[in-house]
Amino acid sequence: MKEQKRMALVNDITGFGRCSVAVELPLISAMKIQACPLPTAILSCHTGFPSFYIDDYTERMGPYIDNWEANGLVFDGITTGFLGSAAQIAIVLDFIHRFKQPATRVIVDPVMGDHGRLYASYTDEMCERMKGLLAVADLVTPNLTEACRLLDLEYPEGGVIDDGALELMAAELSAQGPKQVVITGLPDGEDLRNFLFEAGRGESIPVKRAGRDRTGTGDAFTAIVSAGLLKGLPLKEAVELAASFIGKAMHYAEEIQLPTNWGLPFEEFLGDLAK
Repeated sequence: MKEQKRMALVNDITGFGRCSVAVELPLISAMKIQACPLPTAILSCHTGFPSFYIDDYTERMGPYIDNWEANGLVFDGITTGFLGSAAQIAIVLDFIHRFKQPATRVIVDPVMGDHGRLYASYTDEMCERMKGLLAVADLVTPNLTEACRLLDLEYPEGGVIDDGALELMAAELSAQGPKQVVITGLPDGEDLRNFLFEAGRGESIPVKRAGRDRTGTGDAFTAIVSAGLLKGLPLKEAVELAASFIGKAMHYAEEIQLPTNWGLPFEEFLGDLAK
């Protein structure tokens, strides 16, 4: 009997700004996979706005997870995003241990920082706990900043790094648990590239840069790649699909002069993911 795939999304829910679950849920749904949020926090708008309201969900995550377990829920995929504290990382690790079945794909997006700097909220304890998630991940999707921190390496000057060094880094990350690694958003002259690693081999995938950095692009990338893998796409094909979709949305955002903290106008292109 044919059965619809189901994915748990461990991330915050933000009302305005197109990031986290607000991006992941519609993209994954458009790819015909049921998306089930496990909130880490609820925000009025994301932290890139001058002011925001936040309701930390840490104390409620445990009972929420217990109820899912009591109802016998099973997930084909588990995708994690921004986690706001060491306590949340510990809760998510326990959640994965309880819900990961032999066929469940776990995708960890270690949202820790960018451009050589960790986010202000990230502590050394959180960085160490994030390493623990690698052991239960099937795929990890760090940017270069996050990959360096997970491996305790210095960030290369200007973010410039060759494929040989990337392959060594990806292999070391893979040795800690995930069979697949994608190091994302790497500068490549005027463009970008993503570096894929699986089955002991690495490969760079070039991406045309489309405008300025925007909120939620990492969430969109991880959502599309995760859903693609659950649908049976090879990793390279899933990454190319994500990059193509984000590129179209980025071009349109520049065309309509959308503020960067308003995120990606992905709604215009959802039909492309349903094919």
